[in-house]
Amino acid sequence: MAETLFFNALREAIDEEMARDKTVMVLGEDVGHYGGSYKVTKDLYKKYGELRVLDTPIAENSFTGIAVGAAMTGLRPIIEGMNMGFLLLAFNQISNNAGMLRYTSGGNFKIPMVIRGPGGVGRQLGAEHSQRLEAYFQAVPGLKIVACSTPYNAKGLLKSAIRDDNPVLFFEHVLLYNLKEDLPDTEYLLPLNKAEVVRSGQDVTILTYSRMRHHVMQAVKSLEKSGFDPEVIDLISLKPLDFDTIGASIRKTHRVIVVEECMRTGGIGAELIASINDRLFDELDAPVLRLSSQDIPTPYNGTLERLTIVQPEQIVEAVEKMVALRV
Repeated sequence: MAETLFFNALREAIDEEMARDKTVMVLGEDVGHYGGSYKVTKDLYKKYGELRVLDTPIAENSFTGIAVGAAMTGLRPIIEGMNMGFLLLAFNQISNNAGMLRYTSGGNFKIPMVIRGPGGVGRQLGAEHSQRLEAYFQAVPGLKIVACSTPYNAKGLLKSAIRDDNPVLFFEHVLLYNLKEDLPDTEYLLPLNKAEVVRSGQDVTILTYSRMRHHVMQAVKSLEKSGFDPEVIDLISLKPLDFDTIGASIRKTHRVIVVEECMRTGGIGAELIASINDRLFDELDAPVLRLSSQDIPTPYNGTLERLTIVQPEQIVEAVEKMVALRV
């Protein structure tokens, strides 16, 4: 086991996969000489050359289209979005091309590509650099969507995403890059379609993902002292949702709280609630409670920024209120 920073775990995953498979390549703005905006690709161009670690112009739609074509012809491109919000400029290439070409070609083409990079609300990055795009792409057929949350799952999931024959949107949170964790010295891969039960409990199921996993676990420390016993599930796979794990938990606790950094309107939580009501309504002893970000552009002001997203104390209050309703 070796203590590894989150961004280095991602770098190790890319390095190992590039060494294993010569068809794996990286492209994006400043991924080469600069080493990526958060140093995930630092020095890889020295090891693999400037054609496999390709610096591109500031033209997201163009280099995403290039990556789709490269994937169609046998390569396994990894796109780094310097900030995931910039990839809105490539929405057509991601949705109409990457997401649908395997189907519209009758299976003649595979699209093995990964689109990864930093997103989420950072610290005073302003509205355009604080985007949460997972809900934007959730309705697009053909995409897999993954949100990593720890150095361990970041590495294992990214290796699996690179090997997958379908386009994978791989969301990393900008405030997790310096998180540390001991990682195994041996190779490991993690499934792209499975949630993780972070903590087993009996009182209520808390569904969360990405940075909010850590807000939830911070709240759990306080709740444990008060005698509460929540079950915490890190969704990890946002498309498809792992309803085997989610359902097993709800059948045990019969109460659900969704904690997300995504916007409330049309967010991941909205889809979760609809799906839970469709599949597990008779298991619920109370309506599903959703804690989401405010439906406003994220303010630059630090105090206002904090008020737009869910904080641990709100999670504590929500659990206390929901468990108090138990009959």
